[in-house]
Amino acid sequence: MGALWIAHVTVTDADAYGKYAELAGPAIAKHGGEFIARGGRFVQLEGKERPRNVVARFPSVEAAVDCYNSPEYQEALSHARGASERELMVVETSD
Repeated sequence: MGALWIAHVTVTDADAYGKYAELAGPAIAKHGGEFIARGGRFVQLEGKERPRNVVARFPSVEAAVDCYNSPEYQEALSHARGASERELMVVETSD
């Protein structure tokens, strides 16, 4: 089954976070991830609002977790730490 990688983000340092975004995209693509929503319009109905929301589709939960743990993504993530407040989850789809 497929999986969705869902990130809710508040950027606190745009320059550092820009470096994260530059490196994260190729790392996600390398692991079969495809962005389906990236910072678009949203309506917060419940919970803590984060102004940036990103959703990527992966072939499986394992592929998404492998991506997160990969050296390429961890390098990207080193630029996001301290430059953002984030929640990130992987959810298996029912397809």
